[in-house]
Amino acid sequence: MKKEKQENLIAQNKKAHHDYFVKETFEAGIALTGTEIKSVRARRINLRDGYVQVINGSAYLENVHISEYKEGNRYNHEPLRRRQLLLHKKEIARLAKEQAERGIAIIPLKVYLKHGFAKFLIGVGQGKKKYDKRETIKKRDQERELRRQYKF
Repeated sequence: MKKEKQENLIAQNKKAHHDYFVKETFEAGIALTGTEIKSVRARRINLRDGYVQVINGSAYLENVHISEYKEGNRYNHEPLRRRQLLLHKKEIARLAKEQAERGIAIIPLKVYLKHGFAKFLIGVGQGKKKYDKRETIKKRDQERELRRQYKF
């Protein structure tokens, strides 16, 4: 991962890699209102329950909570509103094809600023079963133990 993305990282969905096998990722822009981008820059965003849905040739981000901007009066936004993702037509068609498959979810993984614009890293993931999650935890613990042994 590039260093500039890490410095500008606003939020990430840590449960995504625990709950899904992420097969493919896309970088997408997002259409936000003025108070929404101010809240995003203030890191008042929650990706945990979010997902992407393709409707009529457009990709929308659903169920992502962007808190209301404190200083935004009557022009404030709705925290859980549907937001349009900005992707190329070919990417949207690919996402629509993936969404049609059973057991596939399109989920937001990270939010970061790139050249002053908010970008979402979305992933196409296949849901993990309980035994897959246990296997992942087991592998991670083994790797951690190996690193600990080689450190000394």
